[in-house]
Amino acid sequence: MFDVTTLLPLVDCQKDEKVTKNVAKSKKQNVGKKVKAAATKKTKGKRKMKKVSVKVPAKIFIMSQLLGKGRFQKPPDILVIPAGDRLVLRCKGKHISWAYPSYLDEEDEGRFSITHRERYSQLVVANSTGADTGEYSCWALYCDTETCRKDDSKTGSTYVFFTDPRELFVPTNDYYEAVQLRTDRHTRLPCQVTNPLAKVSLHREFPPEVIPVDGKLITFDVKKGFVIHKALPLFAGTVYCVASYQGLRQSSTKYLLIFTNYPSAPPSATITASSSSVSLGVNFNVTCTALGEIDIEVDFTWEFPGQQLGRPTYTREIQEPVYVDSQMRQLSRSVLLVDEARPVDDGLYKCVAQNLQGKTTVSTHVNVLPRTTPGQK
Repeated sequence: MFDVTTLLPLVDCQKDEKVTKNVAKSKKQNVGKKVKAAATKKTKGKRKMKKVSVKVPAKIFIMSQLLGKGRFQKPPDILVIPAGDRLVLRCKGKHISWAYPSYLDEEDEGRFSITHRERYSQLVVANSTGADTGEYSCWALYCDTETCRKDDSKTGSTYVFFTDPRELFVPTNDYYEAVQLRTDRHTRLPCQVTNPLAKVSLHREFPPEVIPVDGKLITFDVKKGFVIHKALPLFAGTVYCVASYQGLRQSSTKYLLIFTNYPSAPPSATITASSSSVSLGVNFNVTCTALGEIDIEVDFTWEFPGQQLGRPTYTREIQEPVYVDSQMRQLSRSVLLVDEARPVDDGLYKCVAQNLQGKTTVSTHVNVLPRTTPGQK
């Protein structure tokens, strides 16, 4: 029989021996290495915020062009196909939407078709003509049980020129087209050509001259046509494009450019009354002021308490140039004149200042008080 008390010291001794060996082994492994001190947790102070990175899905090009039986390629940014040839484009995905020249929606000869399969959608243009020239694009749709929305990470597009040796410009139904030459945006003159190698110039009808394309005020893009980046009055009038290629020279649709000094924003308006409280029989006025751009027309309309009862009122409108922050602006005023105040004139006076960009509504209240007699407090 062994005494348990005699075994306890022996067991403790063995435990100490194991711990000593492990510590010695750890020290031996860390010789010549830098040991990182354990970080101490701070109990006070601000909590350290973790940066959360949002993963943006990679763009996937889903369009391909059929070259022959079972042969496909990724279409280039610009695709040139002789008129009469067949165009077949496929886009991978279960739910696909397409964009193409709107002219094809009116095609009723069976040349144009879109078919949807389980894994792709296919667009076909057969017996192509120069009128089919334009941008062809597709995108995947993410659909749930109720709606579908565009998946911007899965798209495809190509601009297709259907070259026609007899037609340098894409045919249109309009011989003359009116275009607003607005100061608040770029103006585009399509002048779409069927061949990217055609040389295109911009011409004025009267006086007859070639309009210089300097790459700043006016630029040309073979897919977009001419773009006027800054509208100026001197560009107004009738213009047209001329294309030439291999001895063939043709003119485009004529464009009537109508210069419009368009505001960049609705007018900034304020309203004030000559007095917020007037006595019966006293004349008063309400002034609506709008600050805007030079040579921009501002229209004023009024709503006032006696309007429905046919209360006669008069308005006076004034426009004058002013300097605001070292810039020339236009100050427009409309003054509503009310003669001999009556009880019906008590209430809310509303002014609407409007230009081509939008409108601003302001209002003020005028109280009409009973007439006081001498000695009355």
